[in-house]
Amino acid sequence: MKIGMQTWGSHGDIRPFLALAEGLQAAGHDVHLVITCVDSDAYEGVVSPSGVKISVIASPVLTPEQQETVGRTAYEIRNPMTQMATVLRLCLDPVEDAMFDAARRLCAESDLLIGHYFMHPLQTAAEAAGRPYVSVLLSHAAIPSDFDHPLTVSGAGKRIHRMLWWLTRTLLNRTLMHYPDRLRRQLGMPPLQDVVTQVWLSRQLTLVAVSPAICRAQPDWPASLRVCGFLDTPNLAMEGDIPPGLAAFLAAGDAPVYMTFGSWMPRDPTGQAKALRLLTDAARQAGCRAIIQAPSAAACGFHADGDILYVAAAPHHAIFPHCRAVVHHGGAGTTQSVMRAGKPSVVVANISEQEHWGRELRRLGIAGRLARRRNVTAPALARQLRHVLASPAMAARGADVARAMATENGVDAAVALVMQTFAHRQVTAA
Repeated sequence: MKIGMQTWGSHGDIRPFLALAEGLQAAGHDVHLVITCVDSDAYEGVVSPSGVKISVIASPVLTPEQQETVGRTAYEIRNPMTQMATVLRLCLDPVEDAMFDAARRLCAESDLLIGHYFMHPLQTAAEAAGRPYVSVLLSHAAIPSDFDHPLTVSGAGKRIHRMLWWLTRTLLNRTLMHYPDRLRRQLGMPPLQDVVTQVWLSRQLTLVAVSPAICRAQPDWPASLRVCGFLDTPNLAMEGDIPPGLAAFLAAGDAPVYMTFGSWMPRDPTGQAKALRLLTDAARQAGCRAIIQAPSAAACGFHADGDILYVAAAPHHAIFPHCRAVVHHGGAGTTQSVMRAGKPSVVVANISEQEHWGRELRRLGIAGRLARRRNVTAPALARQLRHVLASPAMAARGADVARAMATENGVDAAVALVMQTFAHRQVTAA
C-alpha cells in the first residue's frame, strides 16, 4: 500500500511516527511521513534508512522566544481546558492551514492514512476523500470507558465514570470542536458531534501506543481500539551516542540522577537559569550526583564539578540505564525511556497530560508524588528525590516493569494490526 502519515508536536510526538513509518516501510509499503515540529528544525535533515519519504512542513512553529512564552504561560494555568486551548492557539493555529494542505496532498497519493490523534487536518481530509484512516494515541488518558477515568481513584463505579466522561467530553468539545469544524466547512462537510469519538478515535483502527505494562484494554472499548505498545526506535542519528565527557563522569563516581525538562526547558537565559537553579539546588540538597540537561548551562553561569554535570543533550535510551533515577517532565517519550530503563521517576509536570503520566507511574509504584512546575521548590523536589532513592521496593518494581517491556515490540505489533485490518487493500493495491 501507499501509506500517508502525519504528526505534529515536539520530539515525543514525532519519534513514534518515525518508528512506525520505518516498520511499515520495512514491511513492504511505500510510506510518506509529514512532520510539523513545534520547537525544532532538527528533522529537516532526517534521512530514513529504509527509504521512507519524509517531508517537514512549517517547522519549527515557534521561535525560541515564543517557546518560552508558551511554556511559562501554560504551566501557570491551572485549568486543564484553558491550558489546552492556550497551547493550541499558540502552537497549532499558525500552521493549521499548512498542515491541512499537506494532509489533502497525502490523501490524493495514498491508499491509507495514519495520523497523530490530534491531527484533525488529516482525519478531515481522509474522511472527505473516502480513504481509510488510522489514529495513533500516544496516551490512554482520553479513551472513554465506564470502567476507568484518569481522575478517579480505585473502586469508583460506572456511574462516577460515566458522569466524569460526560463532563470531560463536553469540555473537550467546547475547547476543540471549532478546529475540525472550520476545516469541514471548507469541504462542505457536516459539523462533528464529538471530537473524541470522531477524530481522536478511528472506527477502523485506533492504535494505543502505550505499553501493556501501564495500559490495559477496558471491557467496553470498541474492537477497533488496540493496545500495541510504545512505538520505539533505536537512537536516531541526531540523538548521537554517549560522549566521552559524559562517559567519564559516569565512571568517576556513584550512579547519578538524570534531570531533564525536555522540550519544556526554557531557552531564554533568565528562564533557563531559574530552571537550572531549581534542579541544581534539589540535587545538592538530596545529596546525589546528577546529570542536568539544558541547552546552554554555561551561558547561564552553571559549570560542572565532580557531583553535577551539565549537558546540552544526551541519548535517553543509552544514558538512563546508567542512572539511579530520573527527574523529568512526564512527556510520553521520556516516560517510555525511563520505564524501559527500569528506573524510578520524579515527575515535575507542566501540563495536564504530563500530570497523567506522573499519576500512572506512581500507580505502578515506580515514581514519587507528582510535582507541578508552577509551584515546585528545590527543598520539596529534594525530599521527593531522597524518598525515591531510598526505596528498594521502587527500584525493584522499576526493574520488573523493564523486564516485562523488554518482551514487547510496539512497532511490530502496530504493523501487524495495520496489515490485518487492511489486508484487502493490500491485495487491491498489488
